Amino acid sequence: MQCYLSVANIGYIQVVRHCNHFCGFCSNPTTPYVHTFDTMKVLVDDFVKRGYFGIILTGGEPSLHPELPTICRYAADQGLHVRMITNGTRMAEEAFAKEMADAGLRLVHVSVYSVRPEIEEQLRGTPGTLAKAYAAVENAHKYGVEVNINCVINKLNADHLHQNIRHWITRHPYIRHFIWNNLDPSMGRAEVNQAQFTPRLADFKRSLFKALLLLYRTGRTFRVEKVPLCYMPEFAWASTETRKIVKGEERIVHFLDAKQTVRQTDWEHIYAPVCSRCSVRQICGGLFDRGNAYDPAELYPLAISRDKVVERIIFDPGDPSFYKFENLDQWKVDFEKRIAESAALREKKKQTGGDMPPPEMRPTDAPPVGFVSEQGVRLFEAKRRSEARKAAQGGVSLEKIDIQLPTGSGIEPGKGVP
Repeated sequence: MQCYLSVANIGYIQVVRHCNHFCGFCSNPTTPYVHTFDTMKVLVDDFVKRGYFGIILTGGEPSLHPELPTICRYAADQGLHVRMITNGTRMAEEAFAKEMADAGLRLVHVSVYSVRPEIEEQLRGTPGTLAKAYAAVENAHKYGVEVNINCVINKLNADHLHQNIRHWITRHPYIRHFIWNNLDPSMGRAEVNQAQFTPRLADFKRSLFKALLLLYRTGRTFRVEKVPLCYMPEFAWASTETRKIVKGEERIVHFLDAKQTVRQTDWEHIYAPVCSRCSVRQICGGLFDRGNAYDPAELYPLAISRDKVVERIIFDPGDPSFYKFENLDQWKVDFEKRIAESAALREKKKQTGGDMPPPEMRPTDAPPVGFVSEQGVRLFEAKRRSEARKAAQGGVSLEKIDIQLPTGSGIEPGKGVP
């Protein structure tokens, strides 16, 4: 029997790295790097050349870039499925929502952390954001853009994730897909405010289960990222990392900072000794914790069927990104080969040391991502001053930033930038 491959990889382009909100757990802080249409166009062309299914325009807050509709239209004209992750502030403006829809935006991920206004405001560091997010959802739906809801799991919303879902399916029943990302405590403000925002795994397990069960029973779809399978065993097939491990997908992110382009093919994070006894260890992404904020002692082994999880993923006809085989045995042969290759790659990672990806994870053929200009540096310095004031007002710490200007840029940032 023959199998056929249809890996629909989705790439990320950080359009800007500044934002009009001030989340205390932001992991992508402001940088002096900027994009023009021409520098973004090169990245779109690169994804087309690589045969990617689509792109996600992200940030910072991507809608703050004046040429966002232009790059959206260009990407759509190249045949890419164009998506955007946004806080919804500009999509709340009906004219902008229509402009993006007309430009070819197919799907918008609106980030909402809590439907409790006081909690959402505290997490956003900005008043009045929830009403605008609701308006963004309604405008996108009105103009035919599919809406997903993104939510970062954190200490302040960990107990009411299911209540958020009840709100969405009652007030906005046309929303059919939801995404959770457990908080990444390793970068930006998230790293320096761990005690304030990083949850324990046990804090959200019950509420997350209720949320997923409610979505499952109402026929909706969902994905969960950075949550080990022992904290979502009933819905292991919905883990983002597990699905990518099973299907052999990659992800390329064009960071608008000194990291530039990163290609991710290995989804393993942290495991505890007990994980060696877990039945789904090979397809679990483990605990994402490069900031030493979570406790690996919270992990525990499962005794569920790995093959049933795999079959749910590779035989999912509703997934536009799938690695499909005619039977499970075909998948097993392919998977064992990839396991061996992954082990070799991890050994290379150990030899390089540090948290940065090894050289082979930075595509040598990737184009440069944005550039640093005098205007970009001035914007960066102004944003840092503004963020310092917001941090003091909101009782959070401001992350320290090593600007890391490109060699030979000839631009020196101003003195006194925090």
